[in-house]
Amino acid sequence: MTISMTPSATFWQSKRVLLTGHSGFKGAWLSLWLDALGADISGISLPPETSPNLFTLAEISACCRSHFCDIRDESRITELIYEAQPEIVFHLAAQPLVRRSYRQPLETISVNVVGTANVLNALRDLPGIRVVVVITTDKVYRNHEWPYPYREDDPLGGHDPYSASKAACEIITASYRDAFLSSKGVAVATARAGNVIGGGDWSEDRLIPDAVRAWQTGNTLKIRSPQSVRPWQHVLEPLYGYLALAQLLWDHQEAAGAYNFGPHTDEATAVGELAEMARQSYGRGKIVHTASSEIMHEARWLALEIAKSREILKFVPRWSLDESVDRTMAWYKALQQGESARNLCLADIAAFTTTDSR
Repeated sequence: MTISMTPSATFWQSKRVLLTGHSGFKGAWLSLWLDALGADISGISLPPETSPNLFTLAEISACCRSHFCDIRDESRITELIYEAQPEIVFHLAAQPLVRRSYRQPLETISVNVVGTANVLNALRDLPGIRVVVVITTDKVYRNHEWPYPYREDDPLGGHDPYSASKAACEIITASYRDAFLSSKGVAVATARAGNVIGGGDWSEDRLIPDAVRAWQTGNTLKIRSPQSVRPWQHVLEPLYGYLALAQLLWDHQEAAGAYNFGPHTDEATAVGELAEMARQSYGRGKIVHTASSEIMHEARWLALEIAKSREILKFVPRWSLDESVDRTMAWYKALQQGESARNLCLADIAAFTTTDSR
């Protein structure tokens, strides 16, 4: 069973789609893309945390019915989900930062585990729901520091609270699929994506946002663990995968399960190398390697095996890491020069969808 890796306006036109986490970086990009495809979008999330933020700059509230709600509020999240009456749900709302999870472990676990359970529980008796895609992370795997990529059937685990909470999220999602949703014809999948880059991210403790903040103000980018290797990819790569996965699940419930989305394995790249690529693309800036004063574990090597997504979804990365970095840094420079964030995103989406897979 395969499906063409092409989000279809014919498919998405007027589909009722619920997007949790629509005020976040990935959620804002996905909202714009779904709107361009003609979907009928409802969004639920917390208000944006950073200033600036893509939600505000790209006017995301103009392309969906936007609600601010903590997904841990069971009664309110259930009320909003029943009000939206979605046919397809993308669940992105989360506490997504590793270092914050060390400072706020209980909040991270509460949001990522209990919050996800609240969303899934509200879908149990919802009429019309057909597809649920829960977004987790590449860090759900028990990391053995072995020299080959992780596959969907490798053991789950997590040294830090963020990774552990997302691994638990995978287990909770599978239990709701098996115990409640599959028997009602609802296809439930999880999507495990690598580290994403792209214009419009201002989150704390992320390499590209930290670089942009430093270099725009003439400061030096300080990076830790420059030798750590990660599966970097442009944000549009996994979003493309999520859309294709939802299209497949609409007619093929038997395809439900976990899917990896990342770059080609040989394109997993060290933090220090990516920082230098960003500096060269940006055209200026200084970098220094510093030791963190915080005692926390970080995996040295992490890559994803994408054979399942390639075989079933025809998911093949479209942009090389060089192009992804160039487009990301060009986005930030263009925004600083006064161009519209919304137009910059839509231009990248248009360019991405017309690029052949590699």
